[in-house]
Amino acid sequence: METPLRTVRTNIVQSIRAYRVSDLQDAAKHLGHHFLYAQLGQAASKQDVLDLIAHQFMLPPTVGKNFDALFDAITDPLHKSGPQPGFVVVLEHIPTNAKFDKEVREQLLDIFRDAADYWGDRKIPFRCFYSFP
Repeated sequence: METPLRTVRTNIVQSIRAYRVSDLQDAAKHLGHHFLYAQLGQAASKQDVLDLIAHQFMLPPTVGKNFDALFDAITDPLHKSGPQPGFVVVLEHIPTNAKFDKEVREQLLDIFRDAADYWGDRKIPFRCFYSFP
């Protein structure tokens, strides 16, 4: 199977662009990586986004508290739980409204950029793709 990720460097956060979610999921499966998907189209606020990510990634409820808790949940505890094969993360339809403005969107993406750096330092592939409505 030819993976659509062959030309995408590891440990990056980028727009989903021409990739289809199903192709990214298939690529993650082919590579043996974790596939984490969050559909955020119904979110209107930062709290909604955190709650949806926590629920859809099957993370502890404490993730819904703040961005720091989200970062903590997708890094250190997973690393300490044993060897990780890699990650393909999709954040689809990140809100673009007054309650989730550009600054908050950048903060969210920064969490995933920091996670990409964290996993990169450990030589574990971490690719995050995102889209806006």
